[in-house]
Amino acid sequence: MSKFFQPQDPSFIDLNQKSLLISACSIAFNPIFWNTVARQEYHYKVLTKAFRGNSRYGCYALAATIFLLGIYRDLLYERALRSQPSHPALHSMNIDLLAYALLLAGNTLVLSSMWALGLTGTYLGDYFGILMDDRVTSFPFNVTDAPMYYGSTLSFLGTALLYGKPAGLLLTAEVFLVYKVALSYEE
Repeated sequence: MSKFFQPQDPSFIDLNQKSLLISACSIAFNPIFWNTVARQEYHYKVLTKAFRGNSRYGCYALAATIFLLGIYRDLLYERALRSQPSHPALHSMNIDLLAYALLLAGNTLVLSSMWALGLTGTYLGDYFGILMDDRVTSFPFNVTDAPMYYGSTLSFLGTALLYGKPAGLLLTAEVFLVYKVALSYEE
C-alpha cells in the first residue's frame, strides 16, 4: 500500500497553527460578507444611499471591497500553507503538473467569467438594479453555471498541491462547501 493511502500522521495538518484558523475564518467570511451586503443593498439600498443615490458608485465600492478582501484572503491562505507541514506523497512531478493544470483551469474560469460579465456583472450589480441586457451563455457559462466559484476552488486546490500541503486540501474543501452554500442563497 502506498504512503498516500496509509493512515496519516496527524502532524501533516497542524491544527494548532493560528494562521490555519485565520485563513479558515477569512474563507468563510468573504461570501457571507458580500451576500449580506448585497441583500442589504437590494432591500434597503444601503450603499446607493451612502453614495447619494448613485447605484453605480455603490456597486464599484462593493466591487473594490470584495476584490481587496479576496486578495487578503489569498494572502492569509498562502501564509497558512507556509506554516503547515508538507506531505511526501504531494511532492512529485505529476502532482506539480496537476497543480499547474488546476491553476490554469481555475484562473481561466475566473478571468473569462469576469470578462464576460464585466465589472458590475461580476460584482453583484444586479442587487443594485444594474442588469445586463441578456443572460451570458457563452464560455465559461456554457461549461458551468458558477465559473467563478468553481474556478476559485480549482485555484485553491492547485495551490495546495503545488505547496504539497494537506492543510491546503482541507481549506480547499472549506472553500468548496462555503461556495456551495453561497450558491444556494444566490440562486
